[in-house]
Amino acid sequence: MGSMNTTDRDWLAERFEADRARLQGVAYRLLGSASEADDAVQEAWLRLNRSDAGEIENLSGWLTTVVARVSLDMLRSRTSRREEPLETDDGLTPEAAEPIDPVEPEREAMLAESVGLAMQAVLQRLAPAERVAFVLHDVFGVSFDEIAGIVDRSPAAARQLASRGRRRVQGSPDDGPAEDVATHREIVEAFFKASRGGDIQALLAVLDPDVVLRTDDALLRMSTRTGFLTQPELRGAQAVAERFSGAAQSAQLALIDGAPGAVWATNGTPRTLFVFTIRDGKVVEIELAADPKRLARSTVEVLL
Repeated sequence: MGSMNTTDRDWLAERFEADRARLQGVAYRLLGSASEADDAVQEAWLRLNRSDAGEIENLSGWLTTVVARVSLDMLRSRTSRREEPLETDDGLTPEAAEPIDPVEPEREAMLAESVGLAMQAVLQRLAPAERVAFVLHDVFGVSFDEIAGIVDRSPAAARQLASRGRRRVQGSPDDGPAEDVATHREIVEAFFKASRGGDIQALLAVLDPDVVLRTDDALLRMSTRTGFLTQPELRGAQAVAERFSGAAQSAQLALIDGAPGAVWATNGTPRTLFVFTIRDGKVVEIELAADPKRLARSTVEVLL
C-alpha cells in the first residue's frame, strides 16, 4: 500500500465511508457497545490500508468479514467484565453520561433502538461464536460459507451455531437449548463409549450414513507419527466408525463454545478439539482441530 497514490487513497476512503454505517451496525449488533463498535470499524480501516486493496474482489464483503472477526475476538476477550449496559437509570448510556461528545448520546440511543433492548439482552447470553453466526446470517444475510471462515468452523457447524442462537432468540433461552445440549451430550457420550470399546455397531448407530470427519493441518502433522489420520477428510459412517473403533481413549467430554464435544489435553492444556455437528439425532460431522489459533479462540469447559 506504500505505492498508493492520493487518488487511489481518496477512492478507498470514499468506498469505506460508504460502508461505514453498515459496518457500524454489524459491529454494534455483535458487541452491544457503540464505543467497541467504533473500535472494530476503525480496525477494519487500518487493516484495509495495510492490505492490497486492488486484489479485493468484494470490498464490502471483505470489510464485513474483518469487522466480524475483530468483534468475535472482542467477545472472546470478555472474561471477568460484563458487557456495557445499553442504558443507565436516567435513560442514557455510560458514554452519554460523560459530556465528551454531544453527539454520542443521540447516536447510542439510535443504535439501541435499532437493535432493541430485549434482543440485545438475549444476544448477551449467547456464546461468542453462536452470536456471530446468528447475527451475520439471520440479520445481515451472510452465507454460512463466509461465516465458516470467520468463526473457524465448517459451513455445517456454522449453520448449527446459528440455529442454536436462533432458538434462544425466538423465545426459548432456557428450556429449549438446555434440552438440546442434554440430548447432544448423550449422543456424544454414546459415541465415545462405543469408540473406546471398539463397538462398530454402536458407532454406526449414532453416525449419519453420510457423516464427514474433517481434520486440520496441525493435527495431520501430529498424526504422522501415529498414522491415525492421513487425510484431511473421511466420508461415510463405516469408514468413520472403523477409524474411531478402539480410539480416543484419552479424550475428555467437554463443552466447546457451549456445544457438547470432547478435548484431548496434556497437563490441563487443550491440544485437540473434537467438535460435533448433530442433526436429527445423528452425528453428521466431526471436526478434529489442533491449530493453536483455533484452540485459543475456543471456550472449552471439561465435563466431569
